[in-house]
Amino acid sequence: MPKDHRIHRDWLAGIIKDVDASTKPLHPVIQEFQQMIETNPRVYMLLESMFEEVPHKEPYNKDPIGRPEIRDYRHFLRVLNHLLTTAPSWSDKSERMGLVGVPINALLDWPMGTPSGHAAFLDPEINAMLKKVLEAWSDYLKSPASAYVLNDSPTDWFGPSGHKEVAAVANVGANTGQQQQPLSFEELFVCDPSAPHHGYSSWDNYFTRQFREGVRPIASPNDNNVIVNACESKPYCIQHNVKARDKFWLKHQPYSILDMLAHDEQFADQFIGGTVFQAFLSALSYHRWHAPVSGRIVKAYVVDGTYFSEPLFEGIGDPANRNQEINVKTLDPSQGYLSATATRALIFIQADNPAIGLMVFMGIGMTEVSTCDITVRVGDHVKKGDEIGMFHFGGSTYCMVFRKGVHLSELPATDMDENVPVLSKLAVVHP
Repeated sequence: MPKDHRIHRDWLAGIIKDVDASTKPLHPVIQEFQQMIETNPRVYMLLESMFEEVPHKEPYNKDPIGRPEIRDYRHFLRVLNHLLTTAPSWSDKSERMGLVGVPINALLDWPMGTPSGHAAFLDPEINAMLKKVLEAWSDYLKSPASAYVLNDSPTDWFGPSGHKEVAAVANVGANTGQQQQPLSFEELFVCDPSAPHHGYSSWDNYFTRQFREGVRPIASPNDNNVIVNACESKPYCIQHNVKARDKFWLKHQPYSILDMLAHDEQFADQFIGGTVFQAFLSALSYHRWHAPVSGRIVKAYVVDGTYFSEPLFEGIGDPANRNQEINVKTLDPSQGYLSATATRALIFIQADNPAIGLMVFMGIGMTEVSTCDITVRVGDHVKKGDEIGMFHFGGSTYCMVFRKGVHLSELPATDMDENVPVLSKLAVVHP
């Protein structure tokens, strides 16, 4: 989501205008969603109530051109139907360029912060339906039709704003050697500037772009005491001596190991009392995952969870308290909570270094990240820096979990404003 919330409002106003003028038929998956709402009393109550509970005051009650915000599930489904055949683009307001990188989250920014929204997005049936919707959108974003936003107009990714911002984010930590000037997008990423859309076949193909060789060198490739950053990400939290179970839904978001690891009967208990490192990936970041250590993949699977759930401390709390504000920073402050609730990939690695032993990489899908894609198999041996998977679309977060007794030093500060480059040194383990 953009830092300037006016960009969000401008974007939503334009979308609503297009939808209200359209007679586009509903996609089959949206028809199924509507049928579910209208035939399931519990789902109907939750989704109808979450729009009614949005405060009837500024800034919630009107968009920038004076129309009401989305106020019922039917209007929401029509806007969602429109998004299923669009890809994220940049704001074309010259005075405030920016990106709404998670469009469905933008639609739900107010209602998901209500008590009924909180209940709705924890509901298993609603999340199963949302998974179908997101899979349909993912299919579109992998199709050639979605590449239309990969041109050079002001609202496209190779336009002045998008091209510049993506390169600027990637230039933090780029291996430029003696070069004083930042690297261009073409120097940073594998692409073909002479081909249509820089050689990217779809929006998803662009989103999962790869760095050119040498741009992200592996830190100390022959030293198994050095752990590298598995994702291009901004440190969010480090906690030691984490409990087996804790109240992860509270404001300070303590980690709850058994919930994070889906009560894995084989391995979860081994991480009680251990250390969790968590970091955030923005929509502009590189989204592939790399092995933080050398070792053998002993287990790897995806846990189905929530997609748009946020804890009540991010919302309006008591529906009678209309003076309490809804947080407009989407789910970024809720990353600890999401480690126990969101859809996530768990990859258990038995490190070659006995001082590390068994550790876990956890890729956590935030908002419309509908695919956590694991690309390694049980039994594979990976070298530090090898690719192990990727996120498909949206901002995301990830965790590394270490067992009790693993002594780590030189971990990065969690108050930094920039990404720690993928494959750079994240920590040192001491026997």
